[in-house]
Amino acid sequence: MEITTDLVRYLEALGRIELSPEDEAGMQKGLADILGYFDKLNELDTTGVEPLSHALGRSNVMRNDEVSNGDMRDTVLSNAPETKDGTILVPRTFD
Repeated sequence: MEITTDLVRYLEALGRIELSPEDEAGMQKGLADILGYFDKLNELDTTGVEPLSHALGRSNVMRNDEVSNGDMRDTVLSNAPETKDGTILVPRTFD
């Protein structure tokens, strides 16, 4: 894919940014370099290579989702200046 000035300007519009002509030229070269690097990576033979989700080979390190604080309704309501029927009363926004 060729990176043209029109493509850079289109990407500017999508990103809602404005580049100077010098920056546009730099962006055009930078994007061409990135795509060239991807083309080089596509030349590699990756047969038999397992895909990685993490470079360090870690597995899921997230904790189990367990409820630890339980029902705190009374505690929360005790901090409110005014309550009624288990809800917090706030000043009216509209008349």
